[in-house]
Amino acid sequence: MTVKRIVTNIASNRVAEAEKFYGDLLGLKVVMDLGWIVTFASDQTAPAQVSIASEGGSGAPVPDISIEVDDVDDIHDRAEALGFEIAYPLTDEPWGVRRFFVRDPFGKLLNIVAHSG
Repeated sequence: MTVKRIVTNIASNRVAEAEKFYGDLLGLKVVMDLGWIVTFASDQTAPAQVSIASEGGSGAPVPDISIEVDDVDDIHDRAEALGFEIAYPLTDEPWGVRRFFVRDPFGKLLNIVAHSG
């Protein structure tokens, strides 16, 4: 048996609001839109992962979703310009990542992260 994909589902009655955050901010493309569900995807292939955590590291809360990007500073600047809540500041962590936390329009806490080096 092989896991082929893991999909994050976020419950909301405001599906249309997802485009600004997941499309405009993160650059994900709409790959399915049935009105009651909109699915965003990247053209990149990534391994399926599930993390279980008691804390988010450095005393931060556990984020709902972690998204690795190639330019965390750019995404951070765009998140601020678009008015999204930065819930954890842009930080170089001792375990070799640069990250920040941002809230999506549905209240989910996202860890936007890039590996250092």
